[in-house]
Amino acid sequence: MPSQPSRDLETFPNPQPARDYTIRMRIPEFTCVCPKTGQPDFATIHIDYVPNERCVELKALKMYMWSFRDEGAFHEAITNQILADLAGVTKPRFMRITAEFYVRGGIYTTVVAEHRDPDWNPAPPVVLP
Repeated sequence: MPSQPSRDLETFPNPQPARDYTIRMRIPEFTCVCPKTGQPDFATIHIDYVPNERCVELKALKMYMWSFRDEGAFHEAITNQILADLAGVTKPRFMRITAEFYVRGGIYTTVVAEHRDPDWNPAPPVVLP
């Protein structure tokens, strides 16, 4: 196989570190394994973040997400691990991970986890007429 899953997250310098802006990513093919039954779990992972000095590199992110395919973990644990790993390497001003898991046993589960740099003061929202 030409590529393999990897937990190595690469970053690159933020091209506009003086500006607050949001990077949004949607990963609709996330899979992991139910730790109770061993059956596959499928999810769409949404990543929203305001970078500081570093941004996550997309191919490394893809290989990182792939690395969960055979791992058994609860939805809450996976979501918080993704947040901890991504926030750990990028050290963003703000990051939100939203994991929308597909139905299992008639129940949809969405887990949202956030990280905020304590020194970051976001600008007030703009309300247009």
